[in-house]
Amino acid sequence: MSSLNPVIIIPARLPATRLPNKPLADICGEPMIVHVWRRSVAAGIGPVVVAAADPEIADAIKAHGGTAVLTDPDHPSGSDRVWEALEKIDPERQFGAVVNVQGDLPTLDPAIIRAVFEPLDQPGVDISTLVAEIELEEERTNPNVVKAVCGFTPGGRIARALYFTRATCPSGVGPHYHHIGLYAYRREALARFVALPQGVLERREKLEQLRALENGMRIDCALVDTVPLGVDTPADLERARALIAAGP
Repeated sequence: MSSLNPVIIIPARLPATRLPNKPLADICGEPMIVHVWRRSVAAGIGPVVVAAADPEIADAIKAHGGTAVLTDPDHPSGSDRVWEALEKIDPERQFGAVVNVQGDLPTLDPAIIRAVFEPLDQPGVDISTLVAEIELEEERTNPNVVKAVCGFTPGGRIARALYFTRATCPSGVGPHYHHIGLYAYRREALARFVALPQGVLERREKLEQLRALENGMRIDCALVDTVPLGVDTPADLERARALIAAGP
């Protein structure tokens, strides 16, 4: 594991339809992106860099002692932003893996970040991500809840991803798994991924990770107990403020 020498990169940009400027939204006196950065540092698996589309985000991180790099504001996805940042900070290719942490997870448990890196311990795994078992019945049929199709052996915590979908899948009796959008990539896998054209199923489902599966890349999922709170709306922001104000 340590031979991969991972780095955590947090892509962040100001434009957002439902919550404009959300990386800089105040949560208990600090910008949201700072909370995400601090929790990523606490994971303790490698250095943390914020890949900022806007100078204001970079300035906020640097003001709190963190590292940030400016990236092209017009990137189509966070993965592209992460790749540009990785190439800028590490032209000598010292980092063999990168963990992509979303910038809108201010209450993220650092243990979740450590968990997403674990599947890369297997040499054949290109990309790793996270899932949690769906417990609310309405989430099984909610297209906004992305499902990962993977079969965990009894007591197992890591399984290969066979598909990702907004539909209720698979059929039959058994659990369904909520996909959590944190990823860890081997460096060469991320380089390949961002160079690939958009996939047919990726366009149909509007799920970027299907591009990897359509091109024969292996994604493994680590099973965790809870889905972290993603801040997308003013109501989510208020909930995050309450959780952080309440403390650990």
